[in-house]
Amino acid sequence: MTTEPTTTMTFITIFIWTLVLFFKESRGQVTVTQTPAVEAVLPGQTVSLKCRTSSNVVGTCWNGQSSSWYQQKPGGAPELLIYLANRLQSGTPTRFSGSGSGSDFTLTINGVQTEDAGDYYCQSEHYPNSVWVWTFGSGTRLDVGSNTAPTLTILPPSSEELSSTTTATLMCLANKGFPSDWTLSWKVDGSNKNQKSSSKVLEKDGLYSWSSTLTITAQEWTKVGEVTCEAQKSSQTPVIKTLRRDDCSG
Repeated sequence: MTTEPTTTMTFITIFIWTLVLFFKESRGQVTVTQTPAVEAVLPGQTVSLKCRTSSNVVGTCWNGQSSSWYQQKPGGAPELLIYLANRLQSGTPTRFSGSGSGSDFTLTINGVQTEDAGDYYCQSEHYPNSVWVWTFGSGTRLDVGSNTAPTLTILPPSSEELSSTTTATLMCLANKGFPSDWTLSWKVDGSNKNQKSSSKVLEKDGLYSWSSTLTITAQEWTKVGEVTCEAQKSSQTPVIKTLRRDDCSG
């Protein structure tokens, strides 16, 4: 069948890619660090993905730097976007651009579109000890979505905590927000209170969930009228959730 060579080449490409990802640092000679690990943006925004190598990449006789960028969408094979640091592969949209030299490189997307969501990998080329080494970074996941306000839930102190300790811990759960720069704050009877927030977790649906913890003394809790958790994001309407102590048992 005429499709056999294509199928075989696709298998070989994926196989080689898998080997590179698993054994890219086996020589211990070169490392490629990509930042951030995850980036969440809105359509139309500009995003820059960073790549740093542990040593300068090889220069070429075409006055280029031997670094490349690949895009991989869910369920698909990696596709070359940029080669020699700043040259667009045929078919790459002009909103993508590459820059950098030596050991620092950047992939920039001007006017991100929803179809740009996926994983981006930086590849470097080195020639240590007269041996060619091609190394991939661990990748940056790019999520593209729309502003979504999280849903808030406040959990009161447990009766066990109140009966056995001198503290009262409240938790505010924020679910299904986007992008990741929503912040949580607390007020107790109208006064701001310090709090501790967890790291945001990116769910499979592309939305973020996280939490914030407020700890006060058990004695303070007995005098509290209400506590408020508020989610805020620039240019967005705040989300406010209030818990009245009289509505809680214990």
